[in-house]
Amino acid sequence: MPFVRGNRMRGLMIAATALSVVAVGACGSIPNPLGGGKSAKVRSSGDNAAAIGVNGYLWRATLDTLSFMPLASADPYGGVIVTDWYTNPEKPDERFKCTVYILDSRLRADGLNVAVFKQLRDASGNWVDQPTAGQTETDIENSILTRARQLRLSNIRG
Repeated sequence: MPFVRGNRMRGLMIAATALSVVAVGACGSIPNPLGGGKSAKVRSSGDNAAAIGVNGYLWRATLDTLSFMPLASADPYGGVIVTDWYTNPEKPDERFKCTVYILDSRLRADGLNVAVFKQLRDASGNWVDQPTAGQTETDIENSILTRARQLRLSNIRG
C-alpha cells in the first residue's frame, strides 16, 4: 500500500501545482514595452474612433500627417507607426525617418511621442546620422494633434 499512497500524493501535488500555475497566470497582463505601467489591451473610451489599442483619432491623424513619407510598419494595437526614409526631391543629400508612439487611448497631448531621425550623404556617398532640430518633433506632434482634433470635431458634428 505504500506505493498507492505515494501515487495519490504525487497526483495531488501535480494537480495543486497545475492549479497554482493557472491561477497565477490569470493575474498577469501584457506589459506595454513603452513603459507607463499600462497594459497592452484594447481599451474602450468615448474618444476611441475604432476598436484598436490606441486612440483612433490620433492614429488616423498620424497616418494623414505623415502620408507624404513611405510607411515601413504600423501596429494599431501597440500604437507604433514607423516610416521609411524620405528624401525631399529638392534636397537629395538629406533624408528623414519618423517613429510615432501613440501612448494612450484618450485624445491627449501627452499620449503622443514623435522621434525624427535625419541623415546626410557625405562625399563618399554614405549616409551619416545627424541631429535634428528639437522643434521638428514638436511641430510634427502639434500637426498630428491638430488633425486629430479636426477628425474628432467632424465626427461629432455629423
